[in-house]
Amino acid sequence: MALKKNGFIPSSAPEELKKVLVAVASVWGDTIEDMEEFHVFPLKGAMTNEVFQINWPTNHGDLHQKVLVRVYGKGVEVFFNRDDEIRTFECMSELGQGPRLLGRFSDGRIEEFIHARTLSVADLRDPEISSLIAAKLREFNNLDMPGPKNVLLWERLRTWLSQAKRFCSPSTAKEFGLDGLEEEISILEKELTQGYQEIGFCHNDLQYGNIMMDEETRVITLIDYEYASYNPVAYDLANHFCEMAANYHSETPHILDYSIYPDVELV
Repeated sequence: MALKKNGFIPSSAPEELKKVLVAVASVWGDTIEDMEEFHVFPLKGAMTNEVFQINWPTNHGDLHQKVLVRVYGKGVEVFFNRDDEIRTFECMSELGQGPRLLGRFSDGRIEEFIHARTLSVADLRDPEISSLIAAKLREFNNLDMPGPKNVLLWERLRTWLSQAKRFCSPSTAKEFGLDGLEEEISILEKELTQGYQEIGFCHNDLQYGNIMMDEETRVITLIDYEYASYNPVAYDLANHFCEMAANYHSETPHILDYSIYPDVELV
């Protein structure tokens, strides 16, 4: 399913989505009689979904309501379990930790539009913002989420490696050293599971595009929980530090620049 960009919801959009949007508007006291009252704007930066801001005029004057529509990406099931992600999002919504869930349709969902800005790659190196992220992450890691609290890191790495080998040609597998990664994962698992490890609910994808900040209140909100699970808290911190070497708005978003990996002074 695709939405018309910078325009109206097309007639080809699923009736299910239209009905859910109309229902959400109705809850807020707005009556929508024509689909052209919904204005669609694409949002950049999403990695595994298509994300749109949808506005419509209210029944209370010139103000507009805003929601975020997330259309699930195809083929992402090799990276995470969508059902688990939806359950996590619903729980986070109930806990007031992220945007509220407003509605669901078969290919996606409608979320509360957060009036805050998405951070940039430079923001992660700002000491004040970094301290706010640290405090929020501590709160996130302490959440008591329902379901099993088993560490998923090692199983997930092996699953991704298996999928990578299945899709890669022999030459590509050799180029990226895939044949040696199973042993490396086993070595890391053995070394990093010795002794005490604090286990908490981890975001596991703490890149700048998944962190939002209200400019007035300086409140930090973590969004997008596709990869969230119980893991060693140290892994969440390490993942965030690695993301500080990434720029997803560059011409090479898949290449990390470890020359800008945070040093001891920064962290």
